[in-house]
Amino acid sequence: DIDDVGHKYYLELELEDVLDKDRTVNCTAEVLYHLGSKNSAPDVQVTVQGELRSTEEADKEFYNWIRSLEKELVAENIPDSHGNVPPELEPIHLLAWVASGYVIWQNSTENTKFHLAQVKHVKQVKRSDEDLQFDFVVLLHEMVSQEVLPWQVTLLWHPQRGARVSQS
Repeated sequence: DIDDVGHKYYLELELEDVLDKDRTVNCTAEVLYHLGSKNSAPDVQVTVQGELRSTEEADKEFYNWIRSLEKELVAENIPDSHGNVPPELEPIHLLAWVASGYVIWQNSTENTKFHLAQVKHVKQVKRSDEDLQFDFVVLLHEMVSQEVLPWQVTLLWHPQRGARVSQS
């Protein structure tokens, strides 16, 4: 629909359960791209049909593991050239997916279709507060133009406060 506010799209999606790859949950989304406003992300309203499982325990385990490392975590090429993500880096891949989602919403138009292709590089940055900080270089595949674009994104994360993108 096109109205005086912008372009509205209705999507039906199937979300894969993060904890159980064989389980999916259906949802619908209404996305409104504002007319003439290239600097603001679209408004998104999502309705989940079913129940998403809690990741609270897995989040705590990952948080405690990262906090216990003597050296900051550094990793490259997630997934590798064969599409494999080491199990211990799956939470990093998911956080990169969240961070890239922010970048995608901020930079999408009706004529783009971005997809996270790879975490080229990630480095944990030690902080004095309780947040975990990860500096990512993600490769976004723009499906329409077939370009692969690198983006630098800093993500702060805490299991109780969730993820926040501090710069991109």
